Amino acid sequence: MSNSNLSILVIGGAGYIGSHVVLELCDNGYDVTVFDNLSSGYRINVDRRAVFIKGDIMDSNDLNSLFYKEYDAVFHFAAKKAAGESMMKPEIYATTNINGTINILNQMVKNNIKYFIFSSTAAVYGMPEYLPVDEKHPLNPINFYGFTKIEIERTLHWYSNLKDICFGTLRYFNAAGYDIKGRIQCVEKNPENLLPIVMETVSGKRDIMEVYGDDYDTCDGTGIRDYIHVNDLASAHVKTLSALVKNRINITINLATGKGYSVMEVIQNTNTITGKKVNFNIVERRVGDPAALVSISKLAHDMIDWECKYSDIKIILQSMWEIYSKY
Repeated sequence: MSNSNLSILVIGGAGYIGSHVVLELCDNGYDVTVFDNLSSGYRINVDRRAVFIKGDIMDSNDLNSLFYKEYDAVFHFAAKKAAGESMMKPEIYATTNINGTINILNQMVKNNIKYFIFSSTAAVYGMPEYLPVDEKHPLNPINFYGFTKIEIERTLHWYSNLKDICFGTLRYFNAAGYDIKGRIQCVEKNPENLLPIVMETVSGKRDIMEVYGDDYDTCDGTGIRDYIHVNDLASAHVKTLSALVKNRINITINLATGKGYSVMEVIQNTNTITGKKVNFNIVERRVGDPAALVSISKLAHDMIDWECKYSDIKIILQSMWEIYSKY
């Protein structure tokens, strides 16, 4: 079956990662429909080649109307994702993330849709017991957000066994950057991750940022993380769909680079790329932050023939500065 014959539903397709995946799907000739409530996304970021429908996964009328159209596969990005907030408002995360996903899966069963690609997270692993983290690492989340993702992954296995849904679960490590071709126009709303906070600071939206701890056992005392360019993430989603359709096997993979950068390395590279100075204060460590977190994506290479093309930190930061400098 050719790409042009596949109809894809992208739920949460106006959000940061979702909008980049929509671009990749459209570039590869798929018929794409985007469904989003625009709580954290932008209508303007949805590619014009895709059909856009506003609605919410928690509204049964919205979902019933949405699934009148026939789809071959569903991509799911509509989840709450702030780890700190999940510890204060677990009821919201349980309802949106777990119940919302079940609502989608039930519609898929009702409408005989067999392929599901799920946006998971490195948060399912918790504190690393060894590095680099691979897919065999114990699952032991330290926040409720990570717990919801594990529960969804477990639910997917049951739906696969009982209802013949073939799924791809993609566990991200620090998605960053913006479309290499500059087609995304609006930046992420209310970011909590390091790189967009650095960009907000250097572009003047924030006066100063906080660096949480400079006494870790790392090269410069600051925490090290594995950053992956969002275009590389997007290509992995499309390759996962192709593998699901071709091989009819479930796929659970990490998406990362295997290389880590410290907070200070990120700041120094940002200073160089922008020609400006990132203002920061060193503050106390945050509870639950590991000194380093990097992963390995050998399984992704083996199962979906995927590797990173754009995930050098300089390329990531340059792609971010292209959009943040406009603000």
